[in-house]
Amino acid sequence: MAPVINSSSPAGLYLHIPFCKSRCAYCAFNSRACKSPPPAYLKAMATQIAYWAGHDWCRRRRFASLFIGGGTPTIYPADDLSRLIGLCRESFRLSPDCEITVEANPNTTSARSLAELRRAGVNRLSLGVQAFSARLLAGLGRTHSPAQALAAVNWARKAGFANLNLDLMYGLPGQTMSEWRESLEIALDLRPEHLACYELTIEDDTPFAGRAGEGELLLPDEDEALAMAELARKLAARAGLTRYEISNYAAPGRRCRHNLNYWRNGDYLGIGAGAVSCLSGFRFGQAADSGQFTSLVQRGLLPISEGECLPLAARFRESVVMGMRLTAGVSLARLARRFAFNPAEYYGKTIEELLNQGLVSVSRGHLRLSPAGLPLANQVLSKLV
Repeated sequence: MAPVINSSSPAGLYLHIPFCKSRCAYCAFNSRACKSPPPAYLKAMATQIAYWAGHDWCRRRRFASLFIGGGTPTIYPADDLSRLIGLCRESFRLSPDCEITVEANPNTTSARSLAELRRAGVNRLSLGVQAFSARLLAGLGRTHSPAQALAAVNWARKAGFANLNLDLMYGLPGQTMSEWRESLEIALDLRPEHLACYELTIEDDTPFAGRAGEGELLLPDEDEALAMAELARKLAARAGLTRYEISNYAAPGRRCRHNLNYWRNGDYLGIGAGAVSCLSGFRFGQAADSGQFTSLVQRGLLPISEGECLPLAARFRESVVMGMRLTAGVSLARLARRFAFNPAEYYGKTIEELLNQGLVSVSRGHLRLSPAGLPLANQVLSKLV
């Protein structure tokens, strides 16, 4: 059964570029190292954009955000990305103030390429800096230098980007608190409008997982990692950036609209290898292998590899778990209107226990993680899945 289309709520549009110059030792994303990204992949994406733009599920939808992620989208020339963005703007109903984000690694940018992206309508740039330490970057398998990161920020500002995100990582092998403080201070001195601070997670089937299994990774312990997260909160607040999600900080009016839609369990369309879509409760994923994705599209076939209609209760649970990543939490009234469920009634003793333990709180009609629960977010939210 086709999903009921709710075209009144804006959706998000995501384009996935799965290619990178090299693959980092910690990375578990759908990406692969590639010296020269194939033009055929972009042609396949253009074909899919035309298909979905004309589909009943998308034709009447309004998209409030366009996010091009990866991988490293800027491994392609800026002219190619500009054409892709132009096609999206011609094909879909984008909001007049649509947030258009492109992810980039510092060593895949230049003054010219960033100026070209800005002219194409990109109004938000997300730079994967991760650290301002050459030693730590080398340990992660990153191929850019701190100097290249600084240059990329300078070029972005000269190109006219007034909404800049910097990604940083903590809990890295051998990372000290002083090194983390240095990376934070350098990043915040650049006055980004948005800062994302992610703790390193050891994912299965990555080089780091193998090294961790052999006892070769010296990682900060849990208390050190918690102290690093708290330092990020304090320094970001001092710089005028407010924590609005477990790992994300923003200046007023600069919260990432695209990611907010995910955390609020809104509708989104994903195009590209491995991209996932969720439209009115129907979730489907595209073929993860870029070659297979391209081949299927070239043969006139839909590259969908899996799909499921989510039951109402499952969508409710997802909305609770994802929404509680936000410091504002989830609105009980909005949940009731959308799903006719109340968390206290649905979860019963589980919510009662979390309240008694002081890990969650209810105030002003919102269920949220408490200050004590935020550092333990993964453990708390796992009880609500």
